[in-house]
Amino acid sequence: MTATVVVVGGGYGGIAVAQSLDADADVVLIDPKDAFVHNVAALRAVVDPTWADQMFFPYETLLKNGRVVRDWVVSVDRWGVRLASGVSINADYIVLATGTTYSFPAKVDELQSSAAKMRYHVLTQALYGSGRVLLLGGGPVGVELAGEIKTMWPDKDVTILEPAADILSRSFVKGFKRDLAANMRAELHRQLEAMGVQVILGSSLSHQLPTVAGEARTFTATTWGGRKITADIWFRCFGRQPASGMLSSGISKARRPDGYLSVTNELRLPRQETIFSIGDVAATDGIDSAVVAMEQAEVVANNIRALINDKSAALQSYEATQPIFLVPLGPKGGVSYSPDVGLLDAETTAMYKGNDLFTGKYREIFGLTD
Repeated sequence: MTATVVVVGGGYGGIAVAQSLDADADVVLIDPKDAFVHNVAALRAVVDPTWADQMFFPYETLLKNGRVVRDWVVSVDRWGVRLASGVSINADYIVLATGTTYSFPAKVDELQSSAAKMRYHVLTQALYGSGRVLLLGGGPVGVELAGEIKTMWPDKDVTILEPAADILSRSFVKGFKRDLAANMRAELHRQLEAMGVQVILGSSLSHQLPTVAGEARTFTATTWGGRKITADIWFRCFGRQPASGMLSSGISKARRPDGYLSVTNELRLPRQETIFSIGDVAATDGIDSAVVAMEQAEVVANNIRALINDKSAALQSYEATQPIFLVPLGPKGGVSYSPDVGLLDAETTAMYKGNDLFTGKYREIFGLTD
């Protein structure tokens, strides 16, 4: 009999583990969206909406043997999952790859890719007519969005407002050596300054803004220190939240107070032999990135494959690494890191990310190449 593997979440880790096990098990991938969203291209799509037409990949072409179910998972227990439609799916193994939520435009919550594409097109028009841009948050999203805007429209005034003492959140640089994180931040500061991006650190707004994020309407904001900032549009570049509210009472202890899921070295939920978790929702020492999610997917696929063949098999442990990662500032700027070389300059960063933002790779994964 073929084992049934239910993968909850169709992000980077979810599609990787589902495709890896497609020939070895009855794979069921569950996600409410009609297409995989290639978030790497999301911020480029803000300034150039043609990218919005290239960052969505239909799930129907991902698996050759398994199936994709469009629905919300409302409950997970050791025997399977229950969907919002009322349908229950029994499973021998479950992989939770639900990721994290984040504000548009870094991530989208529309279930139809056509609606999401239209939203990017509308946002680009709003941004085009706005001369002053305020970005709340100096993490990777705020920094990257600033670079995209200034590259496309050098004359726009772009301000990053970050309440912490420096750019790039602590959660992003977890596991990095202190000097590596410091050098990365210093180089990003240098490039942002050269672009004309104003970075205000250690301060936040003292009031709620009168407009919604992405709305083109002039306003003046005040920081707690009394500083006035006038802008025509603003974006929320903070507030990532793990999507982990679907655990049943029997396994809910795996959910930490911060919402992330505790996992063992084998990436299983504690005291659960058949439930695994990967990607941003899993509490590991790895940075939150597509590369790490896919590395974890490989470990989990190998472990499930081993258990299918022998339930007492020794399992592979996940060891967090510092893989190649990139913090781009438009098509030609940014900072990246390679474990073989170290910190890489703007030119090398642009070369790594390429002109297609890895969309060619995902066209191959989804079988969309000629």
